[in-house]
Amino acid sequence: MNVVFLGATKGIGRAVARKLAERGDRIALIGRDVEDLKRSAADLEALGGSVPATIPCDLLDRATIEPALASAWEALGKVDAVVVTAGLFGTQDALEADADMRDRVLTADFTNTVHVCEASAVRLIEAGGGTLCVLSSVSGDRPRKTAYLYGAAKAGLSFYLEGLDLKYRDAGLKTVLIKPGFIKTGMTEGLPVPPFATVPEAIAPAIVRAIDRGTGVAYVPGIWRFVMLAICSLPKFVMRKLNF
Repeated sequence: MNVVFLGATKGIGRAVARKLAERGDRIALIGRDVEDLKRSAADLEALGGSVPATIPCDLLDRATIEPALASAWEALGKVDAVVVTAGLFGTQDALEADADMRDRVLTADFTNTVHVCEASAVRLIEAGGGTLCVLSSVSGDRPRKTAYLYGAAKAGLSFYLEGLDLKYRDAGLKTVLIKPGFIKTGMTEGLPVPPFATVPEAIAPAIVRAIDRGTGVAYVPGIWRFVMLAICSLPKFVMRKLNF
């Protein structure tokens, strides 16, 4: 495939990009850190992939999004999929205490990710169709006392992506919403580790399968679908007593 990838230099995105490279996909890398992009390009090409372009784009700067996508399309010629795994994280306490951090997380994880998706969707549909795969989170499935600000951004993103899929799948745009559970990355370092936690390399194959199949919603690992089903069934008075 020809893939435009935003967020391939770290964590889950890096593991997914490496899987795509192993099978020979062509990947245009978009990201904030130029040196990280260069290192990732070298790594992906060593695995058998092709990286025709590394393109700077800051998810916190909306003005960089459309030019970056235009450059990626030009480099690849034809685009089969856009994968978006970039985002920011903050603990509930940190987000409550720091308004600037709160603004960055909400902007990156919802507002500007939506701008990336809107611009990508238009391009894919105009070219006859394609796949848009975006990382959200199980944190957006149910409000919790310990994660409602980060979860709000992910809830909004998930709502948007499912709506996008409802409206445009018949037009050829397959929207793939990925909902990871707790994944051990630099983003989650230092947090209490819950049951069913895993590492990016363990879930990357499932994400690639979801991209290939055009799966509407994929929980990774799959057990989280049932975990969140149970959590979403709890009455609100029970949720008030829980601290997780």
